Amino acid sequence: MTQEQPTVLVRMADASDVYMSWRWVGDSAPRGAAMLPGEPVLEAVRRLSDALPHPAEPGGLERAMTTGAFADLDTEYLVAQTLSRALLPQALAAQLYELYQRGIRPHIRLQPSPRVAQVPWEIIAPGPEVRLIDIADVSLLAPASIVHAPGRIARTWSATHHAPVVAVLDPRIPGFRADSILGSVLGRMPANAPLTQRFAEYAAQDRLRPAVLDPTEAFRRTDIDRTWLSTALRDGASRLIYVGHVTAAPPESGQSEHAELHLACTADTLGFAIPTRAHRPLSAKDFLLGTHTLAPEPADGQDLWPIPSRVALIACESGGDLRFTEALGLTAAMINGGAELVTASRWPLPTDLAFHRIAGAPPDAHPLHQAICAIDAAHEQPDPVAALATWQRERLHAWRTERTIEHSPLLWSAFATLCA
Repeated sequence: MTQEQPTVLVRMADASDVYMSWRWVGDSAPRGAAMLPGEPVLEAVRRLSDALPHPAEPGGLERAMTTGAFADLDTEYLVAQTLSRALLPQALAAQLYELYQRGIRPHIRLQPSPRVAQVPWEIIAPGPEVRLIDIADVSLLAPASIVHAPGRIARTWSATHHAPVVAVLDPRIPGFRADSILGSVLGRMPANAPLTQRFAEYAAQDRLRPAVLDPTEAFRRTDIDRTWLSTALRDGASRLIYVGHVTAAPPESGQSEHAELHLACTADTLGFAIPTRAHRPLSAKDFLLGTHTLAPEPADGQDLWPIPSRVALIACESGGDLRFTEALGLTAAMINGGAELVTASRWPLPTDLAFHRIAGAPPDAHPLHQAICAIDAAHEQPDPVAALATWQRERLHAWRTERTIEHSPLLWSAFATLCA
């Protein structure tokens, strides 16, 4: 994002209806507010939910990838159009379109309400053949209560960008086979794969942690637990990228702090999460509280895991805490721990194996691997939001022209970036 790029701050709140207000930075355009009627919003969100993967339900993933709305461009467009009609006020749409007509692409910084937290704003369709990502870069505003929390120590990219990249890449979870519910998300990683080669570049620069000579050894490790992660982060890091599994409580539970990363931690590891088989997950509550109430001499979470400037959590519904009234999940924990920027997913992510076996994608299609490479590359750029928006526009172009499942926004529009 350049200094000249107009930026609009959009905030939403739930009541029986949904309320939205927006303000242009520098007052470059008039402020506005709107009441969005509750019934059309609920209907639009329901249609979106019906299109998304629900792996816990029988046939939920198969439906999303084969007969769901996101499996076909025409039916996906209808969902995007319904979302736009329910959620994009005419006055704001007119301001965005006026900039578009002048060849200016603004930055929308959005703070969604819990009711609409899963909405992929990038794909909503304010007009025929026009999606929001065509005319704007989009990011999410981190909750102000987290950004301004007492004791938060923010780490800036300008000061740390030469430091190592801490990469947690599909770790082996104790007690779970590779083909089980918490098994491998990437499959076998050959040395010549683009994703392997990407991390080989960091290894050659001595910027990769774990420090390996063979880049294939960075994947499916058995030693990457919370102790290893603590050491790697305290030694200094520019970025953290996690590719693996996240589990979370449902939004109606109100327990966003129970969102969990799955590392190679054994069940006897100290932590707040309840063990599963031979494994204890690392929860948002651990990041936030450290070992308070767990150890005679407790350590603060920010001291145990000082979070670097930029974080990518590439896992199922890793950004799901925004669906809670009180967002204290993994994205909030990352920002509270010091991150400036976190990219996470709004819903469960299909693996490349699922694209091949369920949806019939060609063998040379690797949409999840490509998404990881794109997000990782964007996080190395001065403006990762703009870089990710460019990638999403490329994916949208492929979806419009090829109309095949590997290009569906089912995967690429799942990702959202929160900025502190």
